[in-house]
Amino acid sequence: MSRTATDTDQPAEPGADQPPPSDDHAFLGHPRGLATLSGLEVWERFSFLGMQAILVLYFADTALHGGLGMDPAAAASVAAAYGTMVYLVSVAGGWLADRILGSYRAVLAGGVLIACGHYAMAVPNAAMTWTGLGLISAGTGLLKPNVASMVGKLYRTDDERRDAGFALYYTGINIGAFAGPLVTGWLGEHQGWHWGFSAAAVGMTAGLVQYVLGRRHLAGRKHSAEYALAPDALRSAVRRIIGGCLAAAALATLLAGIGWLTMARFVDLLTLVSVIAPAVYFALMFRSPRVTPVERGRLRPYVVLFLASVAFNFILFQAYSTMMLLASTNARTEILGFHFPAGWYASALGAFEVALAPVVAALWVRMGRRQPHASNKIAIGVVLGGLSFLLMVWPTSGHDGGSYKIAAWWIIGSYLLLGLGDVLLETSGMSATTKLAPSAYASQTMALWFLSLALANGIQAQVVKAYGHVSDPVYFGVNGAVAVAAGLAVIAAAPWLRRTMHPVH
Repeated sequence: MSRTATDTDQPAEPGADQPPPSDDHAFLGHPRGLATLSGLEVWERFSFLGMQAILVLYFADTALHGGLGMDPAAAASVAAAYGTMVYLVSVAGGWLADRILGSYRAVLAGGVLIACGHYAMAVPNAAMTWTGLGLISAGTGLLKPNVASMVGKLYRTDDERRDAGFALYYTGINIGAFAGPLVTGWLGEHQGWHWGFSAAAVGMTAGLVQYVLGRRHLAGRKHSAEYALAPDALRSAVRRIIGGCLAAAALATLLAGIGWLTMARFVDLLTLVSVIAPAVYFALMFRSPRVTPVERGRLRPYVVLFLASVAFNFILFQAYSTMMLLASTNARTEILGFHFPAGWYASALGAFEVALAPVVAALWVRMGRRQPHASNKIAIGVVLGGLSFLLMVWPTSGHDGGSYKIAAWWIIGSYLLLGLGDVLLETSGMSATTKLAPSAYASQTMALWFLSLALANGIQAQVVKAYGHVSDPVYFGVNGAVAVAAGLAVIAAAPWLRRTMHPVH
């Protein structure tokens, strides 16, 4: 159904959110705004993944060494629950951008919250750690879906540079993913965990500065939201948001005070929400009068892509949890005689993606319309993710105790497969999301893509509880086999996906 004059949304300012001319090739053949958004992601990922690389190690370290003294499996579960919370908030972030803040201000506000969260975590106090993680969750929920949506606005739908542009954007992400753990890992091991968190805070501040300086090259930089609520509806929404947040905080405080809301129950609650939220959100979008029949048809194959993303990211996020625990306890931290912090393993993933993303981008440009369909790119990415875990079955087999050491090259090889899979899946997935999104749900559909990451983390928060309680070959083998099976299922569905995903190629 088309939008009517009685809708509460206000029309967008004429021309304010239109893509730049198709002849804008100032940044490596792409629009100039891509440099600004990629630069922001360099620093956001530097801070986020730099912190993530040492977070589970900080949780599991003893209090004597500045950690929180958690059991390794519990530390991995809590770290996964934090990831769940980050991406659950992305739904609210997409809605706030579409209806209240506008994409530019949503990203700016998110970056400020993230920086404040990292500064809070720099304080060596457990209460400040949880406060900082809460601020980072809220800020990332505002920033991540909206900055990716802004990348999509730089291109017209039929622009063949679009997938290549997302690949370059993802290169920026992975430069930060490579550099962040190098800095925080070294500081965390040699100076203390909170010094590592301090470096993350400085990185996010740098990202905010360059974002503001480059704002003139961005589509969607106007202050008003593209589908802004009417003034009365806006005031009502603001009151409800503030009231809901205060009520939720009061209830959580009360339940924690009486001993019901334990950390384990909070993790379980987040997992439950991560399952319910995408199901409800898909239902609302399918039934919305603002979604046309054509747009509704495009949402059906998007459900398949969503589930593929869940399967892959369930493996990917364990690069920062179970794989980090394996690296810190059962892997050698030396190559050719050079010793390095265990946190540096996380940089290998970013390094491979930095190297591979431009190659993939150039390949898609060279192939043009002959390149594989987006659904096949995503499926291959899922299969590679599963293979990265299956690779770990061999070196972890044949050990009765927990004191064995495996060569660094096994983990590096696993991250190579995972990195290539991530480049294929995330760039094609984000690009497909911006094309398949109903116009009235532009930022919110990207938020829905990030809900797949929330669900992946929510499932991970439960599964990682088995880590250390079953043998390593069984743990990595079963998880890897499930991901491979999911990727093969998407390949089998490719003919239907090609028919229903127009205009995605």
